[in-house]
Amino acid sequence: MKLLLAAAAAALPATTPPPAAMPIEVVVSGIRSDAGRIHVDICPEATFLKKCPYSAEVAAARGTVTVVLRGVPPGRYAVQAFHDANANGDLDQGIFGIPKEGIGFTNDAMARLVRPKFSVAAFDHGGSAQRVSVLLRYHLG
Repeated sequence: MKLLLAAAAAALPATTPPPAAMPIEVVVSGIRSDAGRIHVDICPEATFLKKCPYSAEVAAARGTVTVVLRGVPPGRYAVQAFHDANANGDLDQGIFGIPKEGIGFTNDAMARLVRPKFSVAAFDHGGSAQRVSVLLRYHLG
């Protein structure tokens, strides 16, 4: 019986489990006020600047907050974050689509008022917990 079980086990293809989904801590700085919420998205290239699969929010606090997103599998991502100062769930925009609220990306991909590129904002997330930073910039007001 043991020989039969061993033979059956040997015949099965060897598989390795997928890498564990580890948390990403996003340190958001440059927050101007305690009003509203800080919204953070972690996006693969296909959903960058759109609705992203990994999101979280925390209460805003002047200065810096840390937002932890769990369950993010290994891959290449970019973080987009904004200060939803009026807590309406949207990034408010002014004329020509210029954000009225603070906005930021990993690698400071929007240092100037230009549409950020995924390739500039991207980072690799591996099999361990990770911390990335985002600096919010307020372009109007």
